Formats: sequence, structure tokens, C-alpha cells
Amino acid sequence: MSEEQLKAFLEKVKADTSLQEKLKAASDADAASAIAKAAGFSISADEFTKAQSTELSDEELEGVAGGTIPIPGGSIGDPSCYR
Repeated sequence: MSEEQLKAFLEKVKADTSLQEKLKAASDADAASAIAKAAGFSISADEFTKAQSTELSDEELEGVAGGTIPIPGGSIGDPSCYR
């Protein structure tokens, strides 16, 4: 797999809610690899694991900056659990 394959797959996932749901349900990197393969991409389980442990780029950090942090003891949807 090349980095381009992974980036292309992630772009497809961003635009495809069905793929997003399948990946959320994936139990491990092998399952994620199978989902990518079914979508036409060649990404091994090891490559998914490596990608997960890689630090985010500045651009990726920009994309997630400004989010909220749930506070333990609250529940999702409960505004008091976000600060």
C-alpha cells in the first residue's frame, strides 16, 4: 500500500456514510482491511495499525481543533458533560 491508497480511502470514507458505519462496526484492523479491499483499496491490517499510531499532521490537527471534551460522569447528549 502506498500512502496515496490510504489517503484516497480516507477521502472516500469521508464522503460515504455507509463506509463510515462499516468502519465503526469493524472489530479490528483485519476487518478494516477487508472493508477497504471491498471498496477497491489495497490496505493491509498492519498498515491500518501503523496509520493509527502515526502522529497527526498539522493539517489533520487543524481539522480536529476546537472540539469538545466529554467530562467523566456525564453522558453523551448531556450538555453538562462538555466544558
